[in-house]
Amino acid sequence: MDQATRQEIEILHQQVCTALADPTRIMLFFILAQEPKCVGDLATELGIPQPSISRHLKILRERSLVKATRKGALVYYSLTDMRVLQALELMRGVLRDRVLKQARLVRDGETEELVHSVP
Repeated sequence: MDQATRQEIEILHQQVCTALADPTRIMLFFILAQEPKCVGDLATELGIPQPSISRHLKILRERSLVKATRKGALVYYSLTDMRVLQALELMRGVLRDRVLKQARLVRDGETEELVHSVP
């Protein structure tokens, strides 16, 4: 692997992967894909205190994954690049396929293969 690719991967990990390493931030991503929302609406939808939502949004904003737009007294957050959502959907598909495969293995009594297929 060349040095430029290594550097890109390190930056990707630092900027994007660490920002999405928390389930709450991933849930925020899926909610914001529907429409821009303010902190209060996000807190209500997720059942998480507003200060926690604000901290998560700050991380996403610092990594340029969401943007903030002021409308009067409220600040609305939206996604900056839908391709990140597409990548998350792709990973959800991989997970879904793995779970289905494991369920088939259990159903068919192939526990030996199941042991080796689970990380």
